[in-house]
Amino acid sequence: MIAHLAVALVAAVVTAVVTPFVARLAGRIGALDHTVEVSPAGRVQRRARRVPTLGGLGMAAGFVVSLGVASMVPAFVPLFASSSEPLALVVGVVIIVIVGVVDDLVSLPPAIKLAGQIVAALAVVVLGIQLVHFWMPGIEIIALSADLGFPLTIIALVAMINAMNLIDGLDGLAAGVAAIAAAAFFVFTVRSQPAGIVATVPTSATLVASIVVGISLGFLVHNWHPARIFMGDTGSMLLGLLLGSAGIAYVGRTAAPTAVDFYGTIPLLVPVLVLAVPFLDTFFAVVRRVLTGRPVAVGDRGHLHHLLLSSGHSHRRAVGVLYLWSGVVAFASTGPTFLQRDQFLIALGAAIAVAATATIVGRRRRPLSVRPSDEAQDLED
Repeated sequence: MIAHLAVALVAAVVTAVVTPFVARLAGRIGALDHTVEVSPAGRVQRRARRVPTLGGLGMAAGFVVSLGVASMVPAFVPLFASSSEPLALVVGVVIIVIVGVVDDLVSLPPAIKLAGQIVAALAVVVLGIQLVHFWMPGIEIIALSADLGFPLTIIALVAMINAMNLIDGLDGLAAGVAAIAAAAFFVFTVRSQPAGIVATVPTSATLVASIVVGISLGFLVHNWHPARIFMGDTGSMLLGLLLGSAGIAYVGRTAAPTAVDFYGTIPLLVPVLVLAVPFLDTFFAVVRRVLTGRPVAVGDRGHLHHLLLSSGHSHRRAVGVLYLWSGVVAFASTGPTFLQRDQFLIALGAAIAVAATATIVGRRRRPLSVRPSDEAQDLED
């Protein structure tokens, strides 16, 4: 646990220190986005300020440095000595960052961008992070053939990349949700203590989760509203790839979870539950566009954060509400490992009541600041 906290701290510090330099670079090369003032009814009022993007480069630096530090920490030496997962993560991160940088600079066509995401996911899978089996209660181990596990893993990673990409619509939103999800996932994996099929080969899941917490919090220092830099697709896709890889690595090493709670016996639920907010947003976005006859890859203003803004919440309050709901879902996935059933249900009910109250009350009718690019956001944006 101490080793994980130390690596997370390194990731946070490096990201926080490097990000301002990335902002200067983005400003010099013209990698800028801008906010606009939008009324509660959704009408654009006026252009506000230009903000550097490419913030994901600072997060990537935090990831690479913290992973390098982890390779020298005794607690993680077995992972680097016996598993190819760290190499898979590095190669995948390099590819997804390149795709993200190019897209932030020239706005890639959706098909090309999706192809880049698939290549990044393919590299991760080929180099060692793949869903080859999973554990289900009553059935125990279910093995997947290579021709099934391979595409399923790629689909899962691409879905996670796009889920994080879609939720990056307000200052601090994607970074905060990623930090909450990664922290919950880390706590659960530590508490459940799964027994791997190959006991001598450790999983990178807990290490990656701790790094995601670190780079997200380190970036949030500069991204809290009003943001001084945006993470861009470079950052949101990076977070999605890392969170997806951690989930796959955890599920793929779980042969018999020792946790007695419901979620502990079905590890496949954990990665989905901790990221329920972005997954639901993505699901409803696709359904909404199909029902209205719009192309799935063409963005709209019907995302959860847009709805909160249009209902009268301020920018920070809308982000806070989504943080609360992310926390509720995170608690729902980790609470049973700490509390008895009755205690858990009472606490969960109270958390839901607080989040629902915050969603309903405190709305104000005044112009709100958002990014205009959200209106033309691709499915992968």
